[in-house]
Amino acid sequence: MRKNDRTMTAKYCLARLGGLILGAVWMVVAMCPPAGAEMVDRIVAVVNDEVISFFELNRMLRPYTEKIKTLNYPPEQELLMLRKVRADLLSQMIDQKLTDQETERARIKVSEADVDQAIERIKRSGNYTDQELAEGLRQEGFTVYEYRDRLREQILRAKLVSLRIKSKIVITEDDVMDYYEAHADDFRGGKKYHLRNILMRVSPYAADAEKKAIRQKMTAIRRQISAGKSFESMARKYSQTSLAEEGGDLGVFSFAKLSPQLQKAIKSLKKGQMTSVLDTEQGYQLFYIEEVIDTPEKSLEAAMPEIEEKLFNQIVDERFRSWLSELRENSYIRIME
Repeated sequence: MRKNDRTMTAKYCLARLGGLILGAVWMVVAMCPPAGAEMVDRIVAVVNDEVISFFELNRMLRPYTEKIKTLNYPPEQELLMLRKVRADLLSQMIDQKLTDQETERARIKVSEADVDQAIERIKRSGNYTDQELAEGLRQEGFTVYEYRDRLREQILRAKLVSLRIKSKIVITEDDVMDYYEAHADDFRGGKKYHLRNILMRVSPYAADAEKKAIRQKMTAIRRQISAGKSFESMARKYSQTSLAEEGGDLGVFSFAKLSPQLQKAIKSLKKGQMTSVLDTEQGYQLFYIEEVIDTPEKSLEAAMPEIEEKLFNQIVDERFRSWLSELRENSYIRIME
C-alpha cells in the first residue's frame, strides 16, 4: 500500500472512530436524561477519541467574558470580540487535548515531587509564603489544588517538548554572531527599566462623565498603592490587559525605546515609585518602576549565553507550532457549530 493510501485510510478510520464515539455519547445522553431535567451540556468538539464539552469551554471562557464586559465596548463590537475569544480559546483547548494525548502516548509522568518543586520555585521568585500564595490564587478564582493541576499539565507539556523537539536543536556560532549584529542596540548598555502597569480602558464612545469616573477609580487605586497595597496584586485585580495575571509585568525596556510621554513620566523616578495617572491612547494607566538597571556594554563573548537562550526559545516555539500543526493534520478533529 502506498504512503498516501495508508494516510487516507488512517484518516478515514479516525473519522469513523470519531463519528462512532460522538454517536455513542449522544445515544447515552439521549437515553439517560435526568427525570424532568433539560439537557444543558453538549459537545462542541471531538479530538480523536475525546470530546470537549460546552460546559468545559464555558468554564474556561468565563474570566475572559467578564473582562470584556468591563471594557464597555458597543454591543456589536463586544459580540465580535466574544466570538473571536471563544474561537481562539476552543482552538487552544483542542491543541491542549492533542498534546495531552501525546504525553499519554509517550508515557510521560509528573510526580507530586515535581509539582512541589515548581511551587517552591514560584514562592521563591515572588517571595511568597504559603498563605500569600493561597490568597493570591483565591483572588484569581483558583484553589491550591486546581493550581497544582495546572502546574502538572504545564510540566507534562514541557517534558513532551523536550522529548519531541528540544533534543534536535543545534545553535551554531554563526547563528549567535548574526543575532548579535542584528540586535546591536540591545548590547550597547545604558539605563533600562523593569516596568509594571495598570490599565483601565476608556471606550472612544465614552461620555465625559464616564471618563471622569474611570479616572477617579484609577486615582483611588493609586491612593491604595501609596498606602501600602502591592502594585502587583492591584494590577491582577483591576488591570484590563492580558498581562494582568502576571501582575502587570511589562518586562525590561531601554529608556530610548519608551514613548516620549512615558519617558517624561518616569525619568525622575526610582525603584519602587510609580507615575501619576496617565491619559494614554489605550486608556488611563499607572506605571510602576520594578527596577532600574544600569547595564554595561556586552561583548559578543559575554552576550553569547543570553543569545543562545533566546535563539533556543525562538526555535522551540517555531518547531512546536510546526509539530502541533502536523499533529492536527494527522488527527480527527470535528468542531460542532
